[in-house]
Amino acid sequence: MIEDPAAAEASLDPMRTRLLAELAEPQSATMLATRVGLARQKVNYHLRTLERHGLVELVEERRKGNVTERVLQATAASYVISPTALAAVQPDPSRSPDKLSARWLLALASRLVRDVGLLLTASTKARKRVATFAVDGEVRFASATDRAAFAEELAGAVTALVGKYHDESAEGGRTHRIVVAVHPSVDAAPKEP
Repeated sequence: MIEDPAAAEASLDPMRTRLLAELAEPQSATMLATRVGLARQKVNYHLRTLERHGLVELVEERRKGNVTERVLQATAASYVISPTALAAVQPDPSRSPDKLSARWLLALASRLVRDVGLLLTASTKARKRVATFAVDGEVRFASATDRAAFAEELAGAVTALVGKYHDESAEGGRTHRIVVAVHPSVDAAPKEP
């Protein structure tokens, strides 16, 4: 989870993004230069920037004649930029309280990314797992009326479940956030004109 604005900016450079992908396995600047078609010095420049922001780390140093070769690896298999990296402009559910608006859904999704990212970072440091659950699926509605009826019924079912299991006085209980979203599906592959 990238929370620092400078680290987010560094990671979004197209060449640095490619280097991060290449560094799923440990490699040196010389090895990377050949793969990405840049001079070793230019690759080193990008690697130092990524290392300064904690996105890559030194795995080992090897002596090759009079030169010390540094072997680096990405610090994660994947990265997500947290909305907190753009704190001043991150979506906020309280600023878009219309529960039927796309802006409110985006603000909730943003908060979900931020919260789960923080939990994942903390649990990784503590070497513990985070208890989560997610449901993902698709439904095809015949009409806007059917979609509205589905949303109302889903809200009622979730409200009933929350009412059944929520225990404000549970000693040692832990509060969990639930987010349910319905939005039009987006095709992964662009359609031909």
